[in-house]
Amino acid sequence: MRTPIPFPISFEFFPPKTPAGAEKLVQVRHALYAVQPAFFSVTYGAGGSTQEGTLQQVQAILAEGHDAAPHFSCIGATRDSVRVQLAQFQASGIGRMVALRGDLPSGHGTFGEFRYASELVAFIRAETGDHFHIEVGCYPEVHPQAKSPQADLQAFVTKVRAGASSAITQYFFNSDAYFRFLEDVQHHGVDIPVVPGIMPIISSTQLMRFSDACGAEIPRWIRLRLQSFGDDTESIKAFGLDVVADLCEQLRQGGAPGLHIYTMNQSAPALALLERLA
Repeated sequence: MRTPIPFPISFEFFPPKTPAGAEKLVQVRHALYAVQPAFFSVTYGAGGSTQEGTLQQVQAILAEGHDAAPHFSCIGATRDSVRVQLAQFQASGIGRMVALRGDLPSGHGTFGEFRYASELVAFIRAETGDHFHIEVGCYPEVHPQAKSPQADLQAFVTKVRAGASSAITQYFFNSDAYFRFLEDVQHHGVDIPVVPGIMPIISSTQLMRFSDACGAEIPRWIRLRLQSFGDDTESIKAFGLDVVADLCEQLRQGGAPGLHIYTMNQSAPALALLERLA
């Protein structure tokens, strides 16, 4: 694919852990530049464990002429440490970030001075005004640690009122969950863009593991079909492409403001999906 997609697309990477991974990611991001994405986001490990790698990847993407947003989690952070990082972001020319609470890393016993992402968003706004476009996360199928769907919805509304600019969802395979979530937040007066997170299906075992960890539902019919393919990787990819392309078409037809694709540091699955949608 060599032409831009006629609707907003963004991609997510994770910081590579090896020199070989870093070299591969250079090739991946250059392949994805061809579709002129709105931005790239780069994830942040539990407790900020990949902070340096995240910033390096964001700086590299910016230097190559494309917009990039670091994930920025507040678990274990202090106000002073956040101030330092905000100054570093501004000095690097970063104007967009994904503000998250983050997960407690193993052995990490305290939250730090921020317990919720809404507190981080409010602090960033108080410190930097409108300098940053702040993305926040949301869960159309309810955060796995939420006390109730209502509590999860209220947590999202609180992040928006704290100053979020737009939101990216956890991935899902049921478009009804996304559209119902939009109805619910609109009833609370929320009108920021909520961009669906899209996970290409390239491995059934990987997808099952991720989904069990993050609470994303794999509909029974999809799960059974994937299991029936066994180790037939090509059939899994072909079926997964059909499923995810159909989901994206439903989302586009329903008015989704864009698509945010979780690349897993691979370009081929994302480009195959976009080729289908072009």
